[in-house]
Amino acid sequence: MTVLNWRRVIAPLMLSLLLLVTGCTANEPSQFDQAQQESTRKGAQPAVAKNATQGSSFNKFFPKPGNGYERVFTQEKKGFAEAKLKKDGKDLAVLAISDAASDSTGGISATKKFEKSVTKIAGYPAVDVGTTQTAVLVSDRYQVKVLSRNPLFTKADRQAWIQRFDLAGLAKLKK
Repeated sequence: MTVLNWRRVIAPLMLSLLLLVTGCTANEPSQFDQAQQESTRKGAQPAVAKNATQGSSFNKFFPKPGNGYERVFTQEKKGFAEAKLKKDGKDLAVLAISDAASDSTGGISATKKFEKSVTKIAGYPAVDVGTTQTAVLVSDRYQVKVLSRNPLFTKADRQAWIQRFDLAGLAKLKK
């Protein structure tokens, strides 16, 4: 009987000791801790500019679905809207409009990549990013992108779909 009592006492003691030891050890900082500190410090740049266009304002400029193509909006927030382009239930591409007022990469404006562009689509400066993305810059502010999600969706397809956006209407959007 004493052996049974001994086991009943030792198990909770060991569990308590284990919780005490692991609970009191110092946690190593995560990879996101520095980013969190920088983004919340006083005077830090906001993630989205105050003057960024509401994402819902972009929806009317996206290409209309039809001819077997389906457009499914997937994300909408201040300064950005995105939709998937599908056909026969398969994802072909991602269509997006973003407001470059908020978009910067490492402090470099997203519009910089268009400065030396020699290619134009529908009269707007165009760039290819890698082998799966084509973008145009409208009114030096709005970036319209098409990203291939299927190997059969080519650069020519991306360029054609960019032209299906209402780029002239987007150019008139009040900033």
